[in-house]
Amino acid sequence: MNELAQKVRGSFLEKFNREPVMISSPGRINLIGEHTDYNEGFVLPGATDRAIILAVAPRKDDICRFYACDFNQDFSTSLGHLQKSDLHWPDYVQGVLAVFLQAGYQIRGLDLAFGGNVPIGGGMSSSAAIEGGLAFALNHLYDLKLDGLTLAKLAQQAENDFVGVKCGIMDMFANLFGQAKRVIKLDCRSLEFEYYPFEWEEIRVVISDSLVRRALATSEYNLRRQQCEAGVNLLKKYYPEIKSLRDVTVTRLVAHQTELDPVVFKRCLYVIKENQRVEQACQDLLQRDLISFGQRMYESHLGLRNEYEVSSRELDLLVESAARVEGVYGSRMMGAGFGGCTISLMRSEAVKSFNERVSADYREATGQEPAIHVVRIEAGTHVIK
Repeated sequence: MNELAQKVRGSFLEKFNREPVMISSPGRINLIGEHTDYNEGFVLPGATDRAIILAVAPRKDDICRFYACDFNQDFSTSLGHLQKSDLHWPDYVQGVLAVFLQAGYQIRGLDLAFGGNVPIGGGMSSSAAIEGGLAFALNHLYDLKLDGLTLAKLAQQAENDFVGVKCGIMDMFANLFGQAKRVIKLDCRSLEFEYYPFEWEEIRVVISDSLVRRALATSEYNLRRQQCEAGVNLLKKYYPEIKSLRDVTVTRLVAHQTELDPVVFKRCLYVIKENQRVEQACQDLLQRDLISFGQRMYESHLGLRNEYEVSSRELDLLVESAARVEGVYGSRMMGAGFGGCTISLMRSEAVKSFNERVSADYREATGQEPAIHVVRIEAGTHVIK
């Protein structure tokens, strides 16, 4: 058991004075394919070695006691009184309990302590790590015999309906289905998936956290979804078979450009091109062509900046700085945007100069030091023995 898990277990023992089950629930990276998931497109995520650790034990009554180690905050409620909290973090936990009850699963109260090293609000989906981790824990504790896809859907429903963020399923899926040294090409419409190898010993995945925090449940995130749906609704008049932007080609979109609001056109164009980039990037991995893969990452960032308009000055700075470091293949913003982090692929010998150059550039421009993390692609949510 690593140091983080020991710390969370120690907090649980101190708070609740009994032995917990220990769950490791990873944050995720997404190599390419941003804002495509809720448009029924393709994504290419993987689970990481950055995780939320949950220490959990069932109760015989309906009382729920939670302790957030990283905030040193307690919260108590009962299964009959699950409602949003001004503390916000209890909502991710309560939301999972609420959807399990709504689905008719027989659960009782619980004691829970959790903490982790996934950057909060940093684009590695700490929220899905909490939700997926607790869904996994409930399945384990009560022997519900639910499969991974059902757990991912329940965790997504918790975020959609209780927290109020209309996210897609990618984060929860990667959290629960991740495998070491493999990334997942997920079809967000059918939920069919394939694993692609990511086994380079000499390659590093580096997350650069801008330290700019954004509340994910903002009007901007949900507005992007509405804009994409507006584009689909207009195109359906001409092509009734269209269900989402997944079904639209650039040619068809351009043919109706004058009928679309200019902003809606840009949003749709980005999503269509990003889906194409994911398909091409998977072939790059099979061909072990990281030069082409990296170029698609840069193209993805430009689309997120110029067409989808979810980047920020700080994210742009990090990507531009990364591009100036020898040995870096590609870089782009990752996550919902408006803050959070970038993801960069590079040769191992470039990490030191990357760290120095990006930190110096960012410090000069913003007065702040970015948090830089080298991550590995590891297994999804699991019980810590």
